[in-house]
Amino acid sequence: MSIKKQYLKSKPQVKVTFEIEKQDAQDADNISLLSEHNNWVAIELKKFKNGKFKIAENISTEERESFQFIYKATAADGREFTILPDDADGYVHNGITDDGRNAVLQISL
Repeated sequence: MSIKKQYLKSKPQVKVTFEIEKQDAQDADNISLLSEHNNWVAIELKKFKNGKFKIAENISTEERESFQFIYKATAADGREFTILPDDADGYVHNGITDDGRNAVLQISL
């Protein structure tokens, strides 16, 4: 998995690219990004032929210093599961499930 941040010079935004490698996708057919930056509305990652999933989002740095997120995956058999990235800036309890966590990404400079 990888998370890349690119700060835009012309706007108060950061372009964040989220990537999940095939081996980290755990045989998922679909993966969506669920994030605090857009009120937890699912954004589907694009799946490539090599099994990698990827999406890039422009996120305002004026509205927040950080945000929480998770990846929600669906397997071919319909089973849903959460993927927590191993390269986030931090983790917090999600307040929903026992020992459930959300990843945290810092976006302020």
